[in-house]
Amino acid sequence: MKILTANRLGDGIAVWYADGGWAETVDQADLADDKVAEDRLEAIGAKAFAANEVVDVNLIDAEVVDGVVEPVRLREKIRASGPTIRGDLGKQAERTA
Repeated sequence: MKILTANRLGDGIAVWYADGGWAETVDQADLADDKVAEDRLEAIGAKAFAANEVVDVNLIDAEVVDGVVEPVRLREKIRASGPTIRGDLGKQAERTA
């Protein structure tokens, strides 16, 4: 399975395409489970890039764990959760607040 990720142009925050827009959390990202769905997400990413909404648009590997979408690669897990040295900063801090 694949999901679409990018960085929002205005502030550089990692975002994922979910439910018709760009979400700051990966857990509800739209899943592509075949080539047609991947092509659809790629077209959405290209359009958002052309409109200067996002940069660094990529399809990445994902899986569903306990009903929640999660990236597969460590790099993408870090982008999804925030800094690895300070648990009180970034997205992981927001989840515990």
